[in-house]
This record gives sequence, structure tokens and C-alpha cells, in this order.
Amino acid sequence: MRIPRVYLPEAEANGGELPLPEEASRYLVKVLRLEPGDAVTVFNGAGGEMQAELAGDAKRPRVRLGALRAVERESPLGIVLWAGLSKGEKFDWVVQKATELGAAEIRPVQTARSVRRLEGAKAAKNRERWQRIAASACEQCGRNRIPEVVEPTALERALASGVDHGLVLDETGDPPAGGPPGNGRLHLLVGPEGGLNENELTAAVDAGFVRTALGPRTLRTETAAVAALAWAQTVWGDFPAGGG
Repeated sequence: MRIPRVYLPEAEANGGELPLPEEASRYLVKVLRLEPGDAVTVFNGAGGEMQAELAGDAKRPRVRLGALRAVERESPLGIVLWAGLSKGEKFDWVVQKATELGAAEIRPVQTARSVRRLEGAKAAKNRERWQRIAASACEQCGRNRIPEVVEPTALERALASGVDHGLVLDETGDPPAGGPPGNGRLHLLVGPEGGLNENELTAAVDAGFVRTALGPRTLRTETAAVAALAWAQTVWGDFPAGGG
């Protein structure tokens, strides 16, 4: 069985024992049926991972931390995903899959055609949930650094700082072209369900994005985000070209 992984932000190498959060405890003890002495892997999100083992008992499970291993599974391509807010659980899914595909940062953006509107306390609450989803995805996929999910921002405000190398998905754009970003950082902008309007596309181009079409078919917003990330990782990141 694959050794399960647990995210504990307070963990330090050879740091003795730590209690397990309720959700992790339920998964390890009740779902996987692990017992004291069974191996687990712990990471704190700052890089590397720790050998550990389950300790305590079923009512008060803990982990006993061991040595830090300098294991990293980060892509050499730092992808910043700008994703238009989508409705329902679509955005949760985008955060999960973007994390698995190696995104370094996720920026939810409010656009003119976003059905979902998030402001104030509601925006902060959703951001916290998305950050937990990213951490959980890292537990599953093996990443030891958790991508930051920033609080939702209006696209106009987000574009104010500009980008060095960016692609905005647009059906009328040209196929992807050009070499890898010189600073190793690529910004990808994907619109919501209704796409970006012409004013937003123009503003994105003015901010440094290039209109790019991934293919002849119209993709759903969540599919477009995943397809763009996978394409970028294949061309410039750590996916093997041609599969394998």
C-alpha cells in the first residue's frame, strides 16, 4: 500500500509527536485502518517531507516525526492560473486539479460574466476553503509545497500590475507559439462560463497577455483550465512531451 501523506503546517523534522487533526485522524485510523507503528509521510508545506509513524491510540492518534527528506516535486515552470469565478463546485474542482497539475499560484478573478459574486467575508471564507482543497490535493499528488490561492479579485484590479509572460484563452486567438518564459513564470488567464468579453480581452492584452486558442473546439471553463495547464507543463514544464 502506498504510504499515506498528511499535511501538518506545524511539523518540524525530528520534532517529537504531534496530534492529528480530526479529518486526518478519521481517514488514517477509520478508513485506512492504520495502527500505531505504521508509516506515514508528513509535510509542512515549506518544502521536503518527513518520515513519520502513527502513535498514540485510536481515540488520540498522533504522529511521531522523523528525519526531513529533501524531496521536491515542483515543476520548473511557475504557472500562475488566473481563473474566472465559476458557479457551484466547478471552481473547487479547478483548484484541486490545478494543484495536481503543478500550478504555483491560483488567482480567482471576478469578471463581467461571472455568475458567482464573492465579496468581503464570503470571499475570505471561500479562499480559506480553496486553500484547504489545495492542501488536500498536495497530500494526494505528492507535492510538498502548497500553491497559494489568493482572495478573489476583480479582473480589472488584478490586471493593473501587468505580467511579463501571459496567455489568455480566446477562441479567436492564434495557436500557442513562442519559447518558454525567460523568468520561468507563466500566467494563464481563463474566463468563466460565458468567457471574457472584448473589453476584458483587450485589457488583458494591454497588461501583457497574448490571445491564445488551444484548439478548434469550445471548452468548458473548468476543462479549459486543466487543458491549458497540461499543455504548458508538456511544452515547458515537467510533463514528458508525447506522454510516457
